[in-house]
Amino acid sequence: MKKRIFLSVLMLLGVMTMSAQKFALIDMEYILKNVPAYERANEQLNQVSKKWQAEVEALNTEAGTLYKNYQNEVVFLSQEQKKQRQEDIMNKEKQAADLKKKYFGPEGELFKKRESLMTPIQDEIYNAVKDIADQRGYSLVIDRAANAGIIFGSPKIDISNEVLQKLGYSNQ
Repeated sequence: MKKRIFLSVLMLLGVMTMSAQKFALIDMEYILKNVPAYERANEQLNQVSKKWQAEVEALNTEAGTLYKNYQNEVVFLSQEQKKQRQEDIMNKEKQAADLKKKYFGPEGELFKKRESLMTPIQDEIYNAVKDIADQRGYSLVIDRAANAGIIFGSPKIDISNEVLQKLGYSNQ
């Protein structure tokens, strides 16, 4: 009997504690679409990415041309010339692979560029969300765009427009 009463009191305290917490939602995709600096940074990243991709493709094309020429001339080449051409082809393919890794690898130039452009924007948004959460007493702010399994979120608790206002951007 005492055990049941204790568990009931414990559950009641848990429910009371949970109901005292305040929650809010944001839509990070919506916020980012309304931040011009984010759009400019994305465009800059796309341009740099296309430029670097063209460089990698140029090396791959050179390797392909070397290989086609080798195949056309293989019957006329000595063993030493064959070996030299094969090495040239492999070196060109390796150059292309190394350049691709340098630009697009996990710690590549594109990653570093994205980080340098996006981190200040993300920090600014985080600070705005934190300020609003502190002012309003929110215990938790959830990003509905992050596919966190939110089935429904009341528009009343969505503070995305407030975040945009705090950042100095109009929300249309």
